[in-house]
Amino acid sequence: MNTALPWYILLVPLIASVVILVLTRPWPTLSSYLSVAAVLISFGCSCALFASTANHSLQIPWLNFRPQLAVPIAFTLDQLSKTMLIVVTGVGALIHIYSLGYMGSDAGKPRYFASLSLFMFAMIGIVLANNFVMMFIFWELVGVCSYLLIGHWYERDSAAAAANKAFITNRIGDFGFILGILMVWTASGSVIFTEIAAAIGKLAANPTFLTAAALLVFCGAVGKSAQFPLHVWLPDAMEGPTPISALIHAATMVAAGVYMLVRVGFLIQASPVALNVITWIGTITAVMAALIATQQDDIKRILAYSTLSQLGYMVMAVGLASGEAAMFHLFAHAFFKALLFLGAGSIIFMLHHEQNIWKMGGLAGRMAITFLTFAVGTLALIGCPPFSGFWSKDAILALAYERNVVVFALALFTAFLTAFYMLRLMTVVFFGKPRGDHARTGFESPWVMLVPLIVLAIPAAAAGFGFAAKNFLPIPAESHNGIVVSAMATGAMLLGSLVAILLYRGRESDPVNIPALRRKLYIDAFYNWLIRHTQDALAALTAFFDRWIVDVGGVRGVASGTWSAGALLRLFQVGNLQAYAFLFGLGIVGLLYFTVFR
Repeated sequence: MNTALPWYILLVPLIASVVILVLTRPWPTLSSYLSVAAVLISFGCSCALFASTANHSLQIPWLNFRPQLAVPIAFTLDQLSKTMLIVVTGVGALIHIYSLGYMGSDAGKPRYFASLSLFMFAMIGIVLANNFVMMFIFWELVGVCSYLLIGHWYERDSAAAAANKAFITNRIGDFGFILGILMVWTASGSVIFTEIAAAIGKLAANPTFLTAAALLVFCGAVGKSAQFPLHVWLPDAMEGPTPISALIHAATMVAAGVYMLVRVGFLIQASPVALNVITWIGTITAVMAALIATQQDDIKRILAYSTLSQLGYMVMAVGLASGEAAMFHLFAHAFFKALLFLGAGSIIFMLHHEQNIWKMGGLAGRMAITFLTFAVGTLALIGCPPFSGFWSKDAILALAYERNVVVFALALFTAFLTAFYMLRLMTVVFFGKPRGDHARTGFESPWVMLVPLIVLAIPAAAAGFGFAAKNFLPIPAESHNGIVVSAMATGAMLLGSLVAILLYRGRESDPVNIPALRRKLYIDAFYNWLIRHTQDALAALTAFFDRWIVDVGGVRGVASGTWSAGALLRLFQVGNLQAYAFLFGLGIVGLLYFTVFR
C-alpha cells in the first residue's frame, strides 16, 4: 500500500483536472466539488505516507541511454518530501475549500478549478521528484499553471499583463536553471540527486565550474522564489483571485525554489562562493521588500512584499548552509501567510473587492472572526512569542548571528520593518473609523470561508512548538546566543509595532510619503525603460538588416544581378549577320592567342 500512496497523491489531482475540463462544463458546481475531493484524497494519502516508516526511493525506468544518461520516473520518500507533502496538500486543501465561497459565482469556475487541480499535480511532482529532469518538467508545468491562474480574469488587461510578466520572468530564471542542470550532468554523469551527491567530488575538483553550476541552478530559485533581481513578477501576481495569491505565496510555487535548494544542498554547500552569493541575494531581497511594503496601500501587495521578504530569510538560511532553518521557516510561513492572504480575501470579498487599506477601517467589530484569525497570522509573521514565526525566524537570526554579523544586523532590521508594516496594516484596516461606504456596511464572510481561517490559525499559533521539538533550531534556545538573539528580535518586533501604532492610530491618510518606496525603488520602472529601449534598438537593427542585407543585398541583389547579366548578353543579340561573323572571328583570334602564344 505504501508503494501506491505516492501515485495516488500525485495522480488524483491530475485526473480531477482532466475530468473537470472534459465533463463538467454544463455543471460548474460539480467541478469545484471534484477538485476539492481530489486534493482531500491527496492530503489523506500524504498523512498516511507521513505516518508510515517508508523512507526510500521508488523508481521506474524511463529514459535509459547509459552510460551517458538515465532518467527514471522516481519518487523520493524521505522525511523532507513527506513533510512538504503534508504542507502542500494540507494548505492546498484549505484554499480549495475557501474557493468554494470566494469563487462561488465566478463565470469561469470550471476553468479555475481545473487549473487549480493541475497546479497541485505539478507542485506535488516537484516535491516527489528524485532527479533534475523530472523536477524540471513539473517545474515548468507549475509555471504554466501559474500563468493560467494569475490570468484567470484575462478580460482585464492588468491580469493578462501580470500573467505574462510572471511567465516571462520565470523563463529567465529557468534558462539559467537548465544550464546548471546540464553542467551538473556533464560533470557527474547523472541527473539523479543521490548519484550526483555521490559524485560531488568530480564537480569539486574544479571549483570554478562547481560555483558556476551551483549559481545557475540557483537561478531557478531566483525566478520561482522571486528573489532580487527577478522579484518583480510576484507583487503583480496579485491580479489573480485572492485564493490563488494564497496558494502561490504560501506553500506552493514560491516555496518550490527554496525546497529545490534544500534538496540539492549537497551541491550548493560544496561551493563557498555560491553560498556567499546566495546569502547576500536573500538578505538584499529581505530588506528591500520589507522597505517597499511599508509604503504600499493595497492590502494584497503589502502581503506580497511580505512574502518576498520572508522568502529572502529562507534563501539567506540556505546561503548560511542550514537547509533545516530554511525549511523550518518555509513550513511555518506556509500556514501563517496562507492565513493572512485568505483573511485579506475575506475582507476584500465583503467590501466588494475594495483593496485600498485607506478605504477600510473599523472592521474589527464587524468582522470579528476574520480580525482574530488575521491577528494570529500577523503575530506569527512578526515573530511574536510563542507564535510559529517566532521560532522559525529566530532560528535564522541565530544562525546569522553566529556566521555573519552584517547579515544578522540587516535581518534584525528586516524584523523591525516586518512588525512596522504589519501593525500599520492592522491599525488602518481594523481600527479607527470606517473610511469608505463598504467599510461602514460590511459584515462577516460566509462560514465556508471562515472555517479555513480558523483551521489555519491553529498551526500558525502552535506549529512552532512541534518543529522546535524536532530540533530544527540550529542553535538551542537555551544557549546564551539563542537567548540574546531572541531578546534582540523581540525588542525589534516590539519597537516596530509601537512605532506603527503611534504613527497610524486614528489617521485618515498616510502621514508618511516616500516616493521611492511607493514606486518600488524604481526597479520596475527601470526594467520597463530597459525593455522599451532595448526593444526599439533591436527593432531598428533588425529593420536595417532586413532592408539592406536581406532585401537589397539578398533578394533585390540577386534579382538585379540576374537582370544586369541578361541586359549585357542582350547587347550581343543584335540580329546582324555581319556582326555575328565579326564576333565569331574575334573569338577564333582570342582562342589562338591563348593556345598558341601563351
